Amino acid sequence: MQRFPVGAALSYPSIGEPFKRAMDLVVVGAGGILISPLLLAIAAGVALEGGWPVIYASRRIGLGGRAFLFYKFRSMRAGAEKERAHLADQNEADGVLFKIKDDPRVTRLGRILRRWSLDELPQLWNVVRGDMNLVGPRPLPAEDLEGLENDPEMDYWFDLRHQVRPGITGLWQVRGRANLGTKEMVKLDLFYVQHWSIWLDLKTLALTLLAVLRGRGAS
Repeated sequence: MQRFPVGAALSYPSIGEPFKRAMDLVVVGAGGILISPLLLAIAAGVALEGGWPVIYASRRIGLGGRAFLFYKFRSMRAGAEKERAHLADQNEADGVLFKIKDDPRVTRLGRILRRWSLDELPQLWNVVRGDMNLVGPRPLPAEDLEGLENDPEMDYWFDLRHQVRPGITGLWQVRGRANLGTKEMVKLDLFYVQHWSIWLDLKTLALTLLAVLRGRGAS
């Protein structure tokens, strides 16, 4: 299993991570029950529009540089990943990010799901499994990180961000997500890891809710 360098010091207090984990499980447990009808409705909508599978699984890098399967409701047509290479010249992001404003692979329902960040809901299962936290650095696709661990400029970033569980949301999402490049994402990741607190997590969750209600969830 591929691993990235780990070894930099964290600001996480020894009691902080267990408390953070317990808080996440309580929120996910209660919230998952409340939104279960919504989850079933979205799954049915994705299946009716584009067939199976309704869940998209991607190999991402998480805690300790370990790979895990990251889940989303499928918002693109089936087989969209195979088309990415043909769209490389239309990429509007930089560094390890890939973004096309009007991506032709996104379905009609997918655009709605992305606008309101509903496609991210299956990651609640990632939180239950222990792959992710509610708040943390966004996990990146494993294939986008191939070879980058040898870049001295990025090495420090990898050391820190992979010592914490990645998150469903984080500072990148609430500070501009679709409009921020790789360097800005790196700075926000480092800030979060070095200044983590329960208060910062609660503030980030509140700002995430506001961003979603305003329809700013789309990437």
